[in-house]
Amino acid sequence: MAHPHNHDEEIRVVGHRWSRQAHELKAFLARSRVGYRWLDIERDREAAGYLGEKQGTKEDLPIVILPDGTRLTRPAVRDLAERIGLDTEPDEPFYELLIVGGGPAGLSAAVYAASEGIRTIVVEQDVPGGQAGYSAKIENYPGFPEGLSGRDFARRTVAQAERFGVEILSTRHVENLAAKGRYREICLDDGKMVAAHAVLLATGVAFRWLEAPGCPDLVGRGVYYGAATAEASDCRNQRLYVLGGGNSAGQAALLLADYARRVTIVAPESSLEDTMSQYLLERIGELPNVETCPGHKVVGAEGRKHLERLVLERSDGSDRRTVEADGLFVFIGAEPQTGWLEGVVDRDEHGFILAGERMETSVPGVFVAGDVRAGSVKRIASAVGEGAMAVQFIHGYLADR
Repeated sequence: MAHPHNHDEEIRVVGHRWSRQAHELKAFLARSRVGYRWLDIERDREAAGYLGEKQGTKEDLPIVILPDGTRLTRPAVRDLAERIGLDTEPDEPFYELLIVGGGPAGLSAAVYAASEGIRTIVVEQDVPGGQAGYSAKIENYPGFPEGLSGRDFARRTVAQAERFGVEILSTRHVENLAAKGRYREICLDDGKMVAAHAVLLATGVAFRWLEAPGCPDLVGRGVYYGAATAEASDCRNQRLYVLGGGNSAGQAALLLADYARRVTIVAPESSLEDTMSQYLLERIGELPNVETCPGHKVVGAEGRKHLERLVLERSDGSDRRTVEADGLFVFIGAEPQTGWLEGVVDRDEHGFILAGERMETSVPGVFVAGDVRAGSVKRIASAVGEGAMAVQFIHGYLADR
């Protein structure tokens, strides 16, 4: 089983501060728990040394230099994943349990299933951790009174799953799911088929995008989704905005406040007390460089090469104004990405997967757990619990067969 790079030597990423592809590579490495050194071509003298007639031009950026000297020019995330030792290909064509999604529910199910001797594989479209992996700090998970980062949570759970022999694939999309007699089969994004006796859908939810004018074009160039950890150190003395009134937004604001000149939390709710935990509100209130702007929304973003200004408006549609901004971190909720299951399993009007009391979907042998299940409680502890519960029902299904 392959493991991520953990050598003392650093991976170096050379690129432009406002490059969307460079941002994606940095965010991927950060969430993969891989140490790297970021070299901004505009700020770091060392960065220029990787350009030139023989080594490349600015059009070749971003460049990734591995510890052994291997140079990757504008690498795709999956190529980089393979280079740093993450598993991207299944070892076998058939398993007892196939889990789609490597968030808290999927990883929890993998740990419990494998510990009971069930041959298990997890297929994750990004890197293990799910939405929790983006969290700057998790402070309300039982057993960790000092809190832990989303990356640390993922690292610990992945290590535990691998200890029991779970195979975890990263950066692999599942294109479709089909029932083939006694087996359930998925098709990966390269056409490869993988089958299992049972399937657990634990795909979680994805960030809801801000569709305000200008925002989609500036993603990775000042507009970010769940990337506070990867981008914080580049935000020194900047004017930052965090959009959202939940705990994820609050934790991001606390992290960014360590670097930024000013952090403003913008939320459509009239009061953050209705959506954010009290302990976060108290900490935010103690910071002189963090302010809140409830009852507002972002209705536009402006900038040529990167974000320069935001257009704010009161939630009732009045008092529109433009403010200078260097960064916008968006936390406006999440939604299921289950379109690939159209016509396969029953879903509700919002795309969440329907299931019976035993967490089995409309397709026998296909189960669901975590945030993607209709009616689930959207909390990390709940997702972990559902993953463990699902294994009990899956174990019974396999025994009956």
